[in-house]
Amino acid sequence: MRTTRVLVTAVTAFAAVLIPVTAEAGGAQQTTIASGLNAPRGLAFAPDGGLYVAEAGTGGPGPCIPGPEGGNVCFGTSGSVTRISDLDQKRVLTGLPSLAAPDGSNAIGPSDVAFQGKGGMYVTLGLGGDPNAVRPQLPPAGQQLGWLLRNGKPVTDIAGYEAAANPDGGAVDSNPNSVAALPGGRAVADAGGNDLLWIAANGKISTLATFPDRLVEAPPEAGLPPGTKIPMQAVPTSVVRGPDGAFYVGELTGFPFLKGAARVWRVVPGQAPKVYAEGFTNIIDIGFDHGTLYVLEIARNGLLGAGTDPSGALLRVDRHGKQHLVSKDLTLPGGLTLDDGKAYVSDCGACPGPAGSVVRIRL
Repeated sequence: MRTTRVLVTAVTAFAAVLIPVTAEAGGAQQTTIASGLNAPRGLAFAPDGGLYVAEAGTGGPGPCIPGPEGGNVCFGTSGSVTRISDLDQKRVLTGLPSLAAPDGSNAIGPSDVAFQGKGGMYVTLGLGGDPNAVRPQLPPAGQQLGWLLRNGKPVTDIAGYEAAANPDGGAVDSNPNSVAALPGGRAVADAGGNDLLWIAANGKISTLATFPDRLVEAPPEAGLPPGTKIPMQAVPTSVVRGPDGAFYVGELTGFPFLKGAARVWRVVPGQAPKVYAEGFTNIIDIGFDHGTLYVLEIARNGLLGAGTDPSGALLRVDRHGKQHLVSKDLTLPGGLTLDDGKAYVSDCGACPGPAGSVVRIRL
């Protein structure tokens, strides 16, 4: 089974407030700058100075279909993109497709946002399955799941490429989760496809890299004989362009989501990907600030226990590869962007309803 999301239960919903709240977290000052968000995920600053965040939504009234992690997920058009400024926050793109459990948790929908110039806002829409199996069960608006949007319009069928090419050779599964927009095209990390894709300016898709499975010991929850080895997938959740021009990709890892097993890859087009940093747990996003790598973990102590311990963490990685805790006061965070000594994190990204927020952390 290719795991592209996680089933998180017993998550506390936090009240939405518009008044900034400041806390000391892991030695860093942390301030809430937006709240009342529906499953906030990837973030990016636009040329207009606003901070934009993708909201995966809360699903909707249906139809309801089997979800990728068990149980049913129900379709709706509650996905959106919100613009945050010093003055207010406002949804600037609404009516986007969303799948979620009946209580609105574990949403799949808008997963990331990136900008190229003043006229190019790119948004990835997740899917979490085989497009040929999932999309026919959904109404017309649901056919956009698995696509890359430009200014709200579908331009590239990422999931369709997975169905046709299946670069990693595993089961057909697509869940576009991160986009880096560049002058010559867009790089997209497909968490379901275990690959990094390049979309050229003319719309042609090619594969930059695939990320391999690893054999790991099965956990007791699997009910297998002690010592049994099972494949654990990479599940790449994030892509950024580094200060050296290479692409850097963070991996969530699949089941059993082993603590300390997630890695950051360095990808140079035309070359095999190489591990750049390791020893992380369930990476959901990465970024650079002044040449320093920062890593966001969705579940610091592992996703299998996230129902009772949903704490995430932001880490700084020094030039020797050593990790330094920046903030531990995060709950199932969904995305990260950095700007001149400050980190912006979408918090409570897997919580149900309008429990999500964006926090600013001084580095």
